[in-house]
Amino acid sequence: MVNKEITKVLVCGLDELPRSLGKTVQFKDKEIAVFRLSGGSIRAVENRCPHKGGVLTEGIVSGEFVFCPMHDWKICLEDGKVQEPDSGCVKTYKTTLEENNVYLLMEE
Repeated sequence: MVNKEITKVLVCGLDELPRSLGKTVQFKDKEIAVFRLSGGSIRAVENRCPHKGGVLTEGIVSGEFVFCPMHDWKICLEDGKVQEPDSGCVKTYKTTLEENNVYLLMEE
């Protein structure tokens, strides 16, 4: 088993991440959408819809879901799965909150 190194990437201060809106974070060759949900939890997914590549940070957030701005595909921010009748998924990323700062936990 290969141990992967975890890199903490600072996203922003918690107060800088508005509820129900997305923030784009670039890490190496990845573009990641970070969301602070209405309940306060932080979720992160790849920033492209699997359908036509819509930018998810521009989508509408409702509960644990983001709706792609291009064709309204509904994507779960918990597990990355596209909801029926559509299909597909996006990669999810772990986050952590430390001293009022939001971090992505990136495996390398």
